[in-house]
Amino acid sequence: MLTQEEMYDLMYEVRGAAMEVYNHFGPGLLESVYEKAMIQELTLRGLKVESQVPLTIQYKGTLIGNDLRLDLLVEEELVVELKSVEEIKDIYYKQLRTYLKLLNKEEGLLINFGEYDLKNGMRRVTVNEYKR
Repeated sequence: MLTQEEMYDLMYEVRGAAMEVYNHFGPGLLESVYEKAMIQELTLRGLKVESQVPLTIQYKGTLIGNDLRLDLLVEEELVVELKSVEEIKDIYYKQLRTYLKLLNKEEGLLINFGEYDLKNGMRRVTVNEYKR
């Protein structure tokens, strides 16, 4: 588990990677293009990244679903949800919060490559305050 400072550093690095990808491709491509480029950029930066991570949903010890997949998990701690849409909707925040809760993670980034200014397209999402 990362300290709050380490998490901030990791988020900074992921945001930098997103800016690099955005500067290369610009806005408006398919999400899958940005995902592949993010994987490559994060790897080049020496970070461990997993993509399309399957999530299992259990309720009282019984598997009730396994059809969810998160876009990126960086350093086994930071959940990154990628979008390439004109406008971020509330459902995307709910989606990321769901992933965070199911994985018992506290922080995530929602990155929308559909924005014409990527700084406006990056949002930090927290489900629990740090208890460290």
